[in-house]
Amino acid sequence: MDNTEIIEKPDPFYAVLLYREFRSYLGMRLFFTFAYQMQAVIIGFHVYHLTNDPLALGLVGLCEAIPAIGIALYGGYIADKSEKRGLLLKVFFGVFLCSLVMLIVTTKQMHAYIPASYIVPIMYLMVFGIGIARGFFSPATFSLMAQIIPKRLYPKSSTWNSTSWQLASILGPMAGGLIYGFYGITVTYYVIIAFISISLVCIFFLKPHPPTYIPKESIVKSLTEGVQFVFKNKMMLGAMSLDLFSVFFGGAVALLPVFANDILKVGPEGLGLMRAAASTGAVLTMLTMTVYSPMNKPWRNLLIAVTGFGTSIICYGLSKNFYLTLALLFMEGAFDSVSVIIRSTIMQLLTPDDMRGRVSAVNSMFIGSSNEIGAFESGLTAKLMRTVPAVVFGGSMTILVAGITYLKTKNLTKLTLQEINEHNDPASLSR
Repeated sequence: MDNTEIIEKPDPFYAVLLYREFRSYLGMRLFFTFAYQMQAVIIGFHVYHLTNDPLALGLVGLCEAIPAIGIALYGGYIADKSEKRGLLLKVFFGVFLCSLVMLIVTTKQMHAYIPASYIVPIMYLMVFGIGIARGFFSPATFSLMAQIIPKRLYPKSSTWNSTSWQLASILGPMAGGLIYGFYGITVTYYVIIAFISISLVCIFFLKPHPPTYIPKESIVKSLTEGVQFVFKNKMMLGAMSLDLFSVFFGGAVALLPVFANDILKVGPEGLGLMRAAASTGAVLTMLTMTVYSPMNKPWRNLLIAVTGFGTSIICYGLSKNFYLTLALLFMEGAFDSVSVIIRSTIMQLLTPDDMRGRVSAVNSMFIGSSNEIGAFESGLTAKLMRTVPAVVFGGSMTILVAGITYLKTKNLTKLTLQEINEHNDPASLSR
């Protein structure tokens, strides 16, 4: 089937699914994210159960963020100059090994050999290893998606990509919380490893794609080009900065184990539902956006969505009712999904093919690890200010960041997606 036949399909939203490689790509993302989200929720609850310290939750995020940020630029360089399928196989195998170690240390048989005081440091070390893998994962997947579909389908592919991620983020935490609550942490890790294995199989259905970039200069100059490209593009830099600071201050989701255990008293099962509520709101909103697109004036809508995100966080922090908390987390996910779709579409449109890995690496440094750095910020402020004031503070700062960004970028709020696409060089969006 050639591209012309696909483009002529009456429903362009589903046209992207006619690409076999894109279906394999979505499967890879879905199953891997499912396992990753399961792991995130049970690590957080298990560490808090062992330590009873909110700062320990923040350290989980920090252990993943430090290597992910530290290696991100190099990961982008490698992604640009490497064959993507082979790189992803190595990344997923690394995550598989880290999860396997966490499975082993949680088994009853190992309790006789590993003191309880060693378990949390081992968990931190394995999370650090997953952070290294993440430094290569984001640039590789970002570059690969652009190689398997035509440019005109980028907005649709971004929606499908984000929807699959959010769907896994609904089912993963829910499954993780329920399996952990009923069967224990070791069984949960068996399920996690099974889904990582399925995602590995999906990679084998992808075709090897030649590198889009053959370096002719030093690695330092190559990486510098990627950084300079981002910093010369006002809209791209603004989108990354907005997400960095809003998620940094709005990373209150890391404190959900505290709410589940101490405030709402709903246990790991309730924690799984709370984590799933935000993703449910995100998925339903993304499906709605296939009919009512937020891309008519994307920058304006992005600022509105971030403001709504911060407001939802404040209200969730003040809630003392489990069902009201679920509704507020649903709204938080809904607002966040709008900003995700807008940012990912803008990134795809503004990035040339030969710089996708490096630009994605810069994006990962701004955005990909902002959740983990935000988790550390939330854990630290909860330690200093107590949990509820820390969440309210974070939401308030998110709204403040959106307001400051609006004052500095008023001219961008008038641009339509078509205008961005027609003037997608750095100079035209820097004025």
